[in-house]
Amino acid sequence: MHGLDYNEFLSQISGFLCGYYLLIAAMNWLFALYRWKNKGESRLALAWACVGLVSLILAAMSVAGNPDVIRYISFNETIKGGIDALMSPTTYSVGSLLILLVMFRYREVLVRPNVAWLGLNGMMFFMGLSLADQDFAAIVTKPDNVPIVGLIFLLAFFTWLATSKAVENDRRIANGELPLEATEPEREKVLVWPDLVYTELICMIALTAVMLLWAILLQAPLEEPASSVKTPNPSKAPWYFLGLQEMLVYYDPWMAGVVLPSMIVAGLMAIPYIDFNKKGNGYYTINERKFAYLTFQFGFLVLWVTLIIMGTFLRGPNWNFFGFYEYWDSHAVEAMNNVDLSQYFWVGMLNQPLPKPDPDAAFLTKVLVIAQRECVGIVLLIGYFAILPPLLAMWDKKRLFQPMYKRMGLIRYMVMTNLMLWMALLPIKMLARWVFSMKYFIAIPEYFINF
Repeated sequence: MHGLDYNEFLSQISGFLCGYYLLIAAMNWLFALYRWKNKGESRLALAWACVGLVSLILAAMSVAGNPDVIRYISFNETIKGGIDALMSPTTYSVGSLLILLVMFRYREVLVRPNVAWLGLNGMMFFMGLSLADQDFAAIVTKPDNVPIVGLIFLLAFFTWLATSKAVENDRRIANGELPLEATEPEREKVLVWPDLVYTELICMIALTAVMLLWAILLQAPLEEPASSVKTPNPSKAPWYFLGLQEMLVYYDPWMAGVVLPSMIVAGLMAIPYIDFNKKGNGYYTINERKFAYLTFQFGFLVLWVTLIIMGTFLRGPNWNFFGFYEYWDSHAVEAMNNVDLSQYFWVGMLNQPLPKPDPDAAFLTKVLVIAQRECVGIVLLIGYFAILPPLLAMWDKKRLFQPMYKRMGLIRYMVMTNLMLWMALLPIKMLARWVFSMKYFIAIPEYFINF
């Protein structure tokens, strides 16, 4: 939507905003009716009905596309500037981790239907109030990005659904009852012919109708023919590879594109052999598998989903990081003065030049000079992968790592902790780059090996 003045932009977006707020109103009225009829929550039902009424008023205010009216139902420049000022790769990533920890700590409250519905309304109203911004709308309504927006809401829903089932099962187990999946009515449910096929047929028809409507309303994201002399800026991979593309900022291609994905596959294959906790098979639970739950959610939500969202909505031209409401200026070039750890050590601390091997020297001599130059990074890497796991087993005597070591044995414990350390290496490298401008822990450009 760039290239339009603000009045033209509002004339195009106003119809969508009106329909969007009408959808929110209908959703809240249906939810209010459900809570009143089925749960007897008359006061809460009235509150949700009022939220629907507010949404109806917002729809009426947005339908005309009048700038003097729209400014009352959108974030002002101060709020948008404040949000953009807070947004940075560091606050974004650390904030994602904090949100995960808060969700884990207060999961029993957050899974309550009214609390979860409040969160959904917050997400949708934030989207609606932001869509009046021309730069925000240009990114979110791009045909390539519309499915990603939908996937975010679907991910939030299914995360809530699984967590609510786990919380309910944990409550039942604490009371000495069986999990829901182990009760007699649930065990008797066998979806075979015709139930399974009938359900799949209905889903197939509904999905086909949605896809047809989607194809009619949304233009296909086709661009001009590819040209080797004119590449898009930014050049982005498909959304499911944006996490890997983000890794390429911090690691060499052989590491980000080969080693780390291979470690992910190897780790998934190793799970059945290193998992000693037999609880939680066949039913949802969190209390019985807290360590596994947090590890998975950290790897999936923080290290994968948030990187996809970052690459889709926050990485702009020249792969610069932009706030939600910033204009994607292709001429903005961020000065990057990244420094290797060896340079920090030799030049910064010791005030000496970096040791460099003589090109005509013997191979072993070159290796020794390189090892001397990268000694700090090598020592840190060896300590990280070889010394830290035993220290963790020795340090915590009552919980977590020492009981794990006793139950898993040396080999399984070392495999598990090293897989975890590989996973933690990505956020460590990201924070080192953002906070200390650290490029590589070990830099061996003579043999194209950087870590």
